[in-house]
Amino acid sequence: MMNWTVVAALDLAAAVMLGAFGAHGLKDRLSLDQLKWWETATHYFFFHALGLLVLSVMIRLYPALSLRIPAGLLQLGIVLFCGSLYVMALGAPRWLGAVTPLGGLAFISAWLLLAWQARTL
Repeated sequence: MMNWTVVAALDLAAAVMLGAFGAHGLKDRLSLDQLKWWETATHYFFFHALGLLVLSVMIRLYPALSLRIPAGLLQLGIVLFCGSLYVMALGAPRWLGAVTPLGGLAFISAWLLLAWQARTL
């Protein structure tokens, strides 16, 4: 069984490292557009990793709710949405931007599924 608290904590540590790397290591190497992609990826990474941390607590508090799927969708969204922006910022082909909305859909699906599951609380 996945320990979502561990995953969220590792995500948050990675978000800090990637944010710092972008702010200090890449600012003189990337274009303004590339830096904006990096910044957007880092913001979404933080927000959704924090959301995953909250879900990990909810999974323990409300074991009757099916919250593992929303947790998995948040992690999938982090990988697809943030990951595609990070690699494009580093010079990957722009067609990879087609993956970014799939990550956004995973985020939206996770939050809607959480709302659906939490309606009984």
